Amino acid sequence: MTQQDTRKGVMMMVAVTFIFAMQDGISRHLSEAYNTYMIVMIRYWFFALFVIAMAARTRGGLRHAIRAKRPWLQALRGILLVVQIYVIIFSFVQNGLINTHSVFICYPLIVAALSGPVLGEKVGWRRWTAIAVGFVGVIIILDPGKGLFTMGAVIPLLSAVIFAAYALLTAYVGHSDDGIVSFFWTGIVGVVFATLGGMFFWEPMSLGDWGWMALLCLTATSGHYLMIRAYEMAEASALQPIAYLQLVWGSILGMWAFGDVLHLHVAIGAAITVGAGLFTIWRARVKARQILMAQKD
Repeated sequence: MTQQDTRKGVMMMVAVTFIFAMQDGISRHLSEAYNTYMIVMIRYWFFALFVIAMAARTRGGLRHAIRAKRPWLQALRGILLVVQIYVIIFSFVQNGLINTHSVFICYPLIVAALSGPVLGEKVGWRRWTAIAVGFVGVIIILDPGKGLFTMGAVIPLLSAVIFAAYALLTAYVGHSDDGIVSFFWTGIVGVVFATLGGMFFWEPMSLGDWGWMALLCLTATSGHYLMIRAYEMAEASALQPIAYLQLVWGSILGMWAFGDVLHLHVAIGAAITVGAGLFTIWRARVKARQILMAQKD
Protein backbone atom coordinates (compact mmCIF):
# COMPACT_ATOMS: atom_id res chain seq x y z
CA MET A 1 0.00 0.00 0.00
CA THR A 2 1.61 3.24 -1.14
CA GLN A 3 1.52 6.69 0.43
CA GLN A 4 -0.49 7.84 -2.58
CA ASP A 5 -3.11 5.15 -1.89
CA THR A 6 -3.37 6.25 1.73
CA ARG A 7 -3.82 9.88 0.66
CA LYS A 8 -6.63 8.90 -1.71
CA GLY A 9 -8.23 6.76 0.98
CA VAL A 10 -8.18 9.65 3.47
CA MET A 11 -9.68 12.02 0.88
CA MET A 12 -12.42 9.48 0.17
CA MET A 13 -13.13 9.14 3.89
CA VAL A 14 -13.47 12.93 4.18
CA ALA A 15 -16.04 12.75 1.37
CA VAL A 16 -17.80 9.90 3.18
CA THR A 17 -18.22 11.95 6.37
CA PHE A 18 -19.67 14.84 4.35
CA ILE A 19 -22.09 12.57 2.46
CA PHE A 20 -23.26 10.85 5.64
CA ALA A 21 -23.82 14.23 7.31
CA MET A 22 -25.98 15.24 4.34
CA GLN A 23 -27.80 11.91 4.68
CA ASP A 24 -28.54 12.70 8.32
CA GLY A 25 -29.89 16.12 7.40
CA ILE A 26 -32.18 14.70 4.72
CA SER A 27 -33.37 11.99 7.13
CA ARG A 28 -34.26 14.68 9.65
CA HIS A 29 -36.05 16.76 7.02
CA LEU A 30 -38.18 13.85 5.81
CA SER A 31 -38.89 12.48 9.29
CA GLU A 32 -40.27 15.83 10.39
CA ALA A 33 -43.03 15.35 7.79
CA TYR A 34 -43.36 11.55 7.49
CA ASN A 35 -43.00 8.58 9.81
CA THR A 36 -39.52 7.23 10.33
CA TYR A 37 -40.46 3.60 9.65
CA MET A 38 -41.48 4.34 6.06
CA ILE A 39 -38.41 6.50 5.42
CA VAL A 40 -36.04 3.79 6.66
CA MET A 41 -37.91 1.08 4.73
CA ILE A 42 -37.58 2.88 1.37
CA ARG A 43 -33.96 3.70 2.11
CA TYR A 44 -33.24 0.02 2.78
CA TRP A 45 -34.89 -1.07 -0.46
CA PHE A 46 -32.23 0.80 -2.41
CA PHE A 47 -29.48 -0.16 0.00
CA ALA A 48 -30.35 -3.86 -0.41
CA LEU A 49 -30.10 -3.55 -4.20
CA PHE A 50 -26.69 -1.96 -3.77
CA VAL A 51 -25.56 -4.74 -1.41
CA ILE A 52 -26.71 -7.45 -3.83
CA ALA A 53 -24.91 -5.76 -6.73
CA MET A 54 -21.69 -5.46 -4.69
CA ALA A 55 -21.86 -9.09 -3.56
CA ALA A 56 -22.52 -10.34 -7.10
CA ARG A 57 -19.33 -8.65 -8.32
CA THR A 58 -17.05 -10.23 -5.72
CA ARG A 59 -15.29 -13.57 -5.90
CA GLY A 60 -17.78 -16.36 -5.30
CA GLY A 61 -20.73 -14.06 -5.96
CA LEU A 62 -24.02 -14.29 -4.11
CA ARG A 63 -23.46 -17.98 -3.33
CA HIS A 64 -20.45 -17.03 -1.22
CA ALA A 65 -22.05 -13.96 0.36
CA ILE A 66 -25.05 -15.85 1.70
CA ARG A 67 -23.00 -18.57 3.42
CA ALA A 68 -22.46 -17.07 6.85
CA LYS A 69 -20.81 -19.27 9.47
CA ARG A 70 -22.65 -17.40 12.23
CA PRO A 71 -26.03 -16.63 10.61
CA TRP A 72 -27.87 -15.80 13.85
CA LEU A 73 -25.27 -13.26 14.88
CA GLN A 74 -25.24 -11.82 11.36
CA ALA A 75 -29.03 -11.49 11.51
CA LEU A 76 -28.80 -9.80 14.91
CA ARG A 77 -26.30 -7.32 13.46
CA GLY A 78 -28.69 -6.41 10.66
CA ILE A 79 -31.58 -5.88 13.07
CA LEU A 80 -29.47 -3.80 15.46
CA LEU A 81 -28.43 -1.44 12.67
CA VAL A 82 -32.04 -0.82 11.62
CA VAL A 83 -33.06 -0.15 15.23
CA GLN A 84 -30.10 2.20 15.64
CA ILE A 85 -31.17 4.14 12.54
CA TYR A 86 -34.71 4.45 13.95
CA VAL A 87 -33.35 5.79 17.24
CA ILE A 88 -30.86 8.27 15.79
CA ILE A 89 -33.35 9.72 13.30
CA PHE A 90 -35.81 10.21 16.16
CA SER A 91 -33.02 12.00 18.02
CA PHE A 92 -32.31 14.22 14.99
CA VAL A 93 -35.91 15.42 15.10
CA GLN A 94 -36.08 15.77 18.89
CA ASN A 95 -32.60 17.11 19.69
CA GLY A 96 -31.16 18.41 16.40
CA LEU A 97 -28.08 17.33 14.49
CA ILE A 98 -25.53 19.04 16.76
CA ASN A 99 -26.71 17.63 20.07
CA THR A 100 -27.27 14.18 18.58
CA HIS A 101 -23.85 13.89 16.94
CA SER A 102 -22.09 15.39 19.95
CA VAL A 103 -23.31 12.51 22.12
CA PHE A 104 -23.24 9.81 19.44
CA ILE A 105 -19.49 10.30 18.88
CA CYS A 106 -18.86 8.49 22.18
CA TYR A 107 -19.59 5.11 20.54
CA PRO A 108 -15.87 4.33 19.90
CA LEU A 109 -15.33 4.69 23.64
CA ILE A 110 -18.14 2.21 24.33
CA VAL A 111 -16.57 -0.18 21.82
CA ALA A 112 -13.19 0.19 23.53
CA ALA A 113 -14.73 -0.39 26.97
CA LEU A 114 -16.52 -3.55 25.87
CA SER A 115 -13.80 -4.93 23.61
CA GLY A 116 -12.30 -6.77 26.60
CA PRO A 117 -15.30 -8.84 27.71
CA VAL A 118 -16.74 -9.28 24.20
CA LEU A 119 -13.65 -9.68 22.01
CA GLY A 120 -11.10 -10.71 24.63
CA GLU A 121 -8.88 -7.72 23.93
CA LYS A 122 -6.70 -6.25 26.68
CA VAL A 123 -7.57 -2.66 27.56
CA GLY A 124 -4.77 -0.95 29.51
CA TRP A 125 -5.05 1.76 32.13
CA ARG A 126 -4.34 4.52 29.59
CA ARG A 127 -7.32 3.61 27.46
CA TRP A 128 -9.53 3.11 30.53
CA THR A 129 -8.57 6.63 31.60
CA ALA A 130 -9.40 7.98 28.15
CA ILE A 131 -12.75 6.16 28.22
CA ALA A 132 -13.58 7.70 31.61
CA VAL A 133 -12.56 11.17 30.41
CA GLY A 134 -14.65 10.73 27.26
CA PHE A 135 -17.74 9.94 29.26
CA VAL A 136 -17.12 13.01 31.40
CA GLY A 137 -17.40 14.90 28.10
CA VAL A 138 -20.74 13.19 27.41
CA ILE A 139 -22.02 14.19 30.86
CA ILE A 140 -20.98 17.80 30.16
CA ILE A 141 -22.96 17.68 26.90
CA LEU A 142 -26.05 16.28 28.63
CA ASP A 143 -25.66 19.00 31.29
CA PRO A 144 -27.53 17.28 34.17
CA GLY A 145 -27.03 20.28 36.49
CA LYS A 146 -29.48 22.36 34.43
CA GLY A 147 -32.15 19.72 34.28
CA LEU A 148 -31.39 18.76 30.67
CA PHE A 149 -30.67 15.14 31.54
CA THR A 150 -34.05 14.12 30.16
CA MET A 151 -35.14 11.04 28.24
CA GLY A 152 -34.82 13.07 25.05
CA ALA A 153 -31.20 13.85 25.83
CA VAL A 154 -30.42 10.20 26.54
CA ILE A 155 -31.78 9.05 23.16
CA PRO A 156 -28.53 9.76 21.23
CA LEU A 157 -26.62 7.91 23.97
CA LEU A 158 -28.90 4.92 23.45
CA SER A 159 -28.18 5.14 19.72
CA ALA A 160 -24.44 5.11 20.47
CA VAL A 161 -24.82 2.02 22.67
CA ILE A 162 -26.77 0.16 19.98
CA PHE A 163 -24.23 1.10 17.29
CA ALA A 164 -21.36 0.03 19.56
CA ALA A 165 -23.06 -3.36 19.98
CA TYR A 166 -23.39 -3.59 16.20
CA ALA A 167 -19.70 -2.72 15.77
CA LEU A 168 -18.60 -5.29 18.35
CA LEU A 169 -20.69 -8.01 16.73
CA THR A 170 -19.22 -7.02 13.35
CA ALA A 171 -15.72 -7.49 14.74
CA TYR A 172 -16.72 -10.78 16.37
CA VAL A 173 -18.25 -12.35 13.24
CA GLY A 174 -15.27 -11.02 11.28
CA HIS A 175 -13.21 -13.85 12.77
CA SER A 176 -15.25 -16.38 10.76
CA ASP A 177 -16.93 -14.42 7.94
CA ASP A 178 -15.26 -12.02 5.52
CA GLY A 179 -16.40 -8.45 4.94
CA ILE A 180 -18.65 -9.08 1.94
CA VAL A 181 -20.60 -11.75 3.84
CA SER A 182 -21.23 -9.34 6.72
CA PHE A 183 -22.11 -6.53 4.31
CA PHE A 184 -24.57 -8.77 2.43
CA TRP A 185 -26.30 -9.94 5.59
CA THR A 186 -26.50 -6.36 6.89
CA GLY A 187 -28.42 -5.29 3.81
CA ILE A 188 -30.64 -8.34 3.34
CA VAL A 189 -31.66 -8.86 6.97
CA GLY A 190 -31.99 -5.09 7.31
CA VAL A 191 -34.36 -4.73 4.37
CA VAL A 192 -36.57 -7.56 5.64
CA PHE A 193 -36.74 -6.11 9.17
CA ALA A 194 -37.22 -2.53 7.94
CA THR A 195 -39.98 -3.61 5.55
CA LEU A 196 -41.79 -5.52 8.30
CA GLY A 197 -41.59 -2.38 10.42
CA GLY A 198 -42.54 0.10 7.71
CA MET A 199 -45.12 -1.65 5.54
CA PHE A 200 -47.94 -0.76 7.95
CA PHE A 201 -47.01 2.92 8.09
CA TRP A 202 -47.13 3.87 4.41
CA GLU A 203 -48.35 7.41 3.72
CA PRO A 204 -48.53 9.55 0.57
CA MET A 205 -45.44 11.60 -0.20
CA SER A 206 -45.32 14.79 -2.26
CA LEU A 207 -43.40 14.85 -5.54
CA GLY A 208 -40.79 17.21 -4.08
CA ASP A 209 -40.22 14.95 -1.09
CA TRP A 210 -39.81 11.96 -3.39
CA GLY A 211 -36.90 13.94 -4.81
CA TRP A 212 -35.45 14.23 -1.29
CA MET A 213 -36.10 10.52 -0.80
CA ALA A 214 -34.17 9.72 -3.97
CA LEU A 215 -31.31 11.92 -2.76
CA LEU A 216 -31.36 10.11 0.60
CA CYS A 217 -31.02 6.75 -1.15
CA LEU A 218 -28.23 8.14 -3.34
CA THR A 219 -26.26 9.45 -0.35
CA ALA A 220 -26.68 6.14 1.50
CA THR A 221 -25.40 4.01 -1.37
CA SER A 222 -22.66 6.38 -2.55
CA GLY A 223 -21.44 6.91 1.03
CA HIS A 224 -21.11 3.17 1.65
CA TYR A 225 -19.44 2.61 -1.72
CA LEU A 226 -16.84 5.33 -1.08
CA MET A 227 -16.25 3.98 2.42
CA ILE A 228 -15.56 0.50 1.02
CA ARG A 229 -13.14 1.99 -1.52
CA ALA A 230 -11.44 4.06 1.20
CA TYR A 231 -10.80 0.97 3.33
CA GLU A 232 -9.40 -0.78 0.26
CA MET A 233 -6.87 2.04 -0.21
CA ALA A 234 -5.85 2.88 3.35
CA GLU A 235 -5.48 1.17 6.71
CA ALA A 236 -8.34 1.47 9.18
CA SER A 237 -6.08 3.18 11.72
CA ALA A 238 -5.49 6.01 9.24
CA LEU A 239 -9.19 6.41 8.47
CA GLN A 240 -10.85 6.05 11.87
CA PRO A 241 -9.91 9.54 13.15
CA ILE A 242 -11.40 11.08 9.98
CA ALA A 243 -14.84 9.78 10.99
CA TYR A 244 -15.09 12.54 13.60
CA LEU A 245 -15.41 15.06 10.76
CA GLN A 246 -19.04 14.00 10.49
CA LEU A 247 -19.63 15.93 13.72
CA VAL A 248 -18.22 19.06 12.05
CA TRP A 249 -20.27 18.70 8.86
CA GLY A 250 -23.39 17.80 10.83
CA SER A 251 -22.99 20.83 13.10
CA ILE A 252 -22.56 23.19 10.15
CA LEU A 253 -25.60 21.71 8.41
CA GLY A 254 -27.65 21.83 11.61
CA MET A 255 -26.94 25.52 12.13
CA TRP A 256 -27.35 26.48 8.47
CA ALA A 257 -30.41 24.44 7.47
CA PHE A 258 -32.30 23.84 10.72
CA GLY A 259 -31.31 26.70 13.00
CA ASP A 260 -29.60 24.45 15.57
CA VAL A 261 -27.60 26.27 18.25
CA LEU A 262 -24.12 25.17 19.31
CA HIS A 263 -24.09 25.75 23.07
CA LEU A 264 -20.76 26.23 24.85
CA HIS A 265 -21.15 23.19 27.11
CA VAL A 266 -21.91 21.01 24.06
CA ALA A 267 -18.79 22.28 22.25
CA ILE A 268 -16.59 21.68 25.33
CA GLY A 269 -18.05 18.22 25.99
CA ALA A 270 -17.74 17.21 22.34
CA ALA A 271 -14.11 18.36 22.24
CA ILE A 272 -13.33 16.25 25.33
CA THR A 273 -15.11 13.20 23.91
CA VAL A 274 -13.42 13.51 20.51
CA GLY A 275 -10.02 13.93 22.16
CA ALA A 276 -10.56 10.83 24.28
CA GLY A 277 -11.73 8.89 21.24
CA LEU A 278 -8.69 9.89 19.20
CA PHE A 279 -6.44 8.83 22.07
CA THR A 280 -8.06 5.36 22.25
CA ILE A 281 -7.59 4.97 18.48
CA TRP A 282 -3.91 5.95 18.82
CA ARG A 283 -3.35 3.55 21.73
CA ALA A 284 -5.02 0.72 19.83
CA ARG A 285 -2.69 1.42 16.92
CA VAL A 286 0.36 1.41 19.22
CA LYS A 287 -0.68 -1.90 20.81
CA ALA A 288 -1.27 -3.48 17.40
CA ARG A 289 2.20 -2.37 16.28
CA GLN A 290 3.77 -3.78 19.46
CA ILE A 291 2.05 -7.14 18.97
CA LEU A 292 3.18 -7.25 15.33
CA MET A 293 6.79 -6.50 16.29
CA ALA A 294 6.69 -9.15 19.02
CA GLN A 295 5.45 -11.73 16.53
CA LYS A 296 8.28 -10.88 14.12
CA ASP A 297 10.85 -11.31 16.91
